[in-house]
Amino acid sequence: MNSKLKKEEVDSLFHAILTLQTVEECYSFFEDACTVNELLSLAQRFEVARMLREKKTYLEIAEKTGASTATISRVNRSLNYGNDGYDMVLERMKEQ
Repeated sequence: MNSKLKKEEVDSLFHAILTLQTVEECYSFFEDACTVNELLSLAQRFEVARMLREKKTYLEIAEKTGASTATISRVNRSLNYGNDGYDMVLERMKEQ
């Protein structure tokens, strides 16, 4: 975990997110908390991670998501050298 992130305010935000129970509640909260572009960027990066784990090519990912190769590379780096956050969530989604 990045020590720069470990703050009481971040903990509070994460606890707030964990109280959300439906997709509609998520829309309500995140539309208030984020700009449209921020939310779309997060969603795009998550889709890129999903597609990378499905062994899609950069070209396939770029065509489907509109993500730049820089974004795809950054997500790929996170998948390979990050904290396994994407993999944890993707695995849990498979189990549902």
